[in-house]
Amino acid sequence: MRTRKSLWMLSILSVVLLFAGCAGSTETSSSESAAGGGGGAKGSAPKAAAAPPVTLAADTELDVRLISALSSKTSQDGQTFTASVDKAVEVNGKTIIPKGADVTGTVTKAVPSGRLKQRAELWVTLNSVKVGNRSYDIATSTTGHKEGSKATRDIIFIGGGAGGGAAIGGLAGGGKGAAIGAAIGAGAGTAAAMMTGQRDINFPAETQLRFRLTSPVAIQP
Repeated sequence: MRTRKSLWMLSILSVVLLFAGCAGSTETSSSESAAGGGGGAKGSAPKAAAAPPVTLAADTELDVRLISALSSKTSQDGQTFTASVDKAVEVNGKTIIPKGADVTGTVTKAVPSGRLKQRAELWVTLNSVKVGNRSYDIATSTTGHKEGSKATRDIIFIGGGAGGGAAIGGLAGGGKGAAIGAAIGAGAGTAAAMMTGQRDINFPAETQLRFRLTSPVAIQP
């Protein structure tokens, strides 16, 4: 009798365990399915496409303002200088290089004024611009001046009438240079430094210079 009762209880226990196992298996499968479904939905979400880079064409103008002071007397060939973009560069109304972007350049030629008819020269170019967290190599025209020469290229452009012209002429050390600068400034917002006599060429900090790209450059806006 006891044997039958034991067998009966064992059978009931087996059935209970069997149902419990099936229920646990079903719950686990349901959880995995839910997790898998959630992962699939998350993985299928489209990623935001990065804006394509914009190519600035050759001859694009770059107006910059010097941070470093330069001089034909103290600067050396190959010397690096720093400046900032003075006017934002835009393409189709979209800013590609913002105002204030950092730029670096190189002194390509610095010749101090001297006796024996040695004329002062100071020529510079740009070689990089930083947009966002990226720095881009660029190639630009050379800007500068040779003492007593009309071969001035895009040197020191300042808008603003006679006051601006006087500031330009002041680079020549006052006197005749300042008078020439004032005369030029009175007639045009953009003027070139006019220097005469045996004087060195100085580009103080805040001097404005204009360059032009000599080859295209692709920039991520």
